[in-house]
Formats: sequence, structure tokens, C-alpha cells
Amino acid sequence: MQTRTLGTTGPAVSALGLGAMGMSDAYGPTDRAESVATVHAALEAGVTLIDTGDFYAMGHNELLLAEALRGRDRDSYVLSVKFGALRGPGHEFNGQDSRPEAVKNFLAYSLTRLGTDHIDIYRPARLDPDVPIEETVGAIKEMVDAGYVRHIGLSEVDAATIRRAHAVHPVADLQIEYSLISRAVEADVLPTLRELGIGLTAYGVLSRGLISGHWSTDRAAPGDSRGFVPRFSPGNVEHNLALVEALRRVAEDKGCTVAQLVIAWVAAQGQDIVPLVGARTRERLTGALPALDVDLTADDLAEIEKAVPRGSARGDRYPAAFMAGLGVGN
Repeated sequence: MQTRTLGTTGPAVSALGLGAMGMSDAYGPTDRAESVATVHAALEAGVTLIDTGDFYAMGHNELLLAEALRGRDRDSYVLSVKFGALRGPGHEFNGQDSRPEAVKNFLAYSLTRLGTDHIDIYRPARLDPDVPIEETVGAIKEMVDAGYVRHIGLSEVDAATIRRAHAVHPVADLQIEYSLISRAVEADVLPTLRELGIGLTAYGVLSRGLISGHWSTDRAAPGDSRGFVPRFSPGNVEHNLALVEALRRVAEDKGCTVAQLVIAWVAAQGQDIVPLVGARTRERLTGALPALDVDLTADDLAEIEKAVPRGSARGDRYPAAFMAGLGVGN
């Protein structure tokens, strides 16, 4: 397994990370045994970076990972945990709480659910508009000093917020959506990260399966949140799937799958970027891992750009209510 380092202060991790959210939340029914087996398969393949959030199915995801990681050498994997998203018993989202006292409360619960004495990278899931980022990062810094957290991360914030946070304590990485059809980070955020020596962990590299090569227009089943995402809505999804077919031709010429091609594209944007793959099954994981062996030449990248020009997707990457909380757009 290839490795990359998250910024100048962060940990060395596998060049491909595992996003665990879909094992518990958002995309419909899941299979617990298959989820655990997928985590095991990822570890055995050399994947060391595992990403979760304390609000994924209200703690279910952390408990699932605790089961999957039980008995493993704690130094053999890196846990990235998001916190602060507030949810109700009906699974609705009710904002973000990043007050210093809330940071410590959320951390205590995550440590218990995960069955560990420290979190490797701890980050607020979104910017809390009512709490200065300096106060939130200052509280995490206290937890770093106390040994409960190893590194500080951020998620879905703009360049100005990154600078303010980094001035309080070095930030290891920013987690943000980045894919062939979500490239807003390229304008201001990515240059700022590189100026400051901060890494990027890219989620949504397959755009929630939309550009994986597996999606069809009738796939959003009951309980699947993609049914509410504008890019999957009627009219938009047909246009977006046409982009996938253009990518499929490039992938066939390259001798790889569409999913491998789009993961490789994200990885090719810089050694400071680590793609996260939200594989829920061993089959999907096995299909994603060879992306690291896809060597994209300048001509390949030009063909990919021609097939899917920047800004060519239709629809926002989140419903309107969620877009307002993001540091950058599509």
C-alpha cells in the first residue's frame, strides 16, 4: 500500500482511506457482518486511515468500528472523527455545536464508543456560526495537550477559516468533498492548504456513487438520502449519467473501471491529497483499491477533463438547507 502524509504536521496514512458512514447511515439498509468484514479487508489490504463521525446513525458507526477494530494494534490504524452535528430521534439534523464544553463532551462519548484512549484526527463536522473557530480549535488543542487527541482537522470550511484555525494550532488536514464534479476547492481552498502545509482528505470522490459507473436513474430506494440530493433528481441525474458514459470510454481505453479512473483522478491532483472511499462491501472495496495503480498521464488527464469539464454537472451536491453550511460550493 502506498502512503501519504497529511500535511507537514499530520500522520502518515495509506494513500486511500476508508469512509465508514455508509455502513451505518444515509444510503439505506446495511449488513453489519459485511460492514465488519469490509473493515477487516481494508486493514488487511494496508488501508490505515478510517473516517467516521459521532453523528453517523447517532453513534452506531463508532460502535460498529469498535467491534471491527477490537484486538487490532492501536498504532496500526488512524481514526479520523468528526463531531458536533446535532441530530434528533427522527434522524433529522438540527445544526452544529462546537462550543468548547461541547467539544470535550463529544470527545468523551466518542472515546467510549470507539473503545480507545485517543483519537488520531479530531475535527468539527461543520463550522458553527455561533462559535468562533478559534474557541473550537482552542478546546481541541487542550485535548491534544492532554493526550486524548493527536492531530486537529477541519471539515468543509473556507480559506479564511482555515487560516484562523491554523493560527491557533497547526491543522493536519481539511476534509472536504472533492471529485471530478465537485471542484470548488480548487479556487481558494486548495492553494491555501498548500501555502500552510495542510493536507486534504477528499470525501465524495465518487459523488455518492453517482460517478462510480454503477448508478442508474431508478436506484434511490426508500431510506436512501440520495433521493433528496439535487444531482440525483430527475432531469439532473440523466445529464450527470451522460458524463459518466463519456468517462466510461476513457476508462475502457485505460483498461480500468470508471470508479478506478475517478478515484485515480483525485489522487493525481497532488501527493497531499488522500481520497476516502465509502465502500460498504468487500466487493466495492476490492473494486476501488486498484485505483492506486492507475497511472494517469498528462494526455489521460486532458481526456478526462474533456469528458467532464469543470462545472459540467447539474444540481448542487447537497440539498439547499445543507449547502448554506458549507465553506465552498459545488
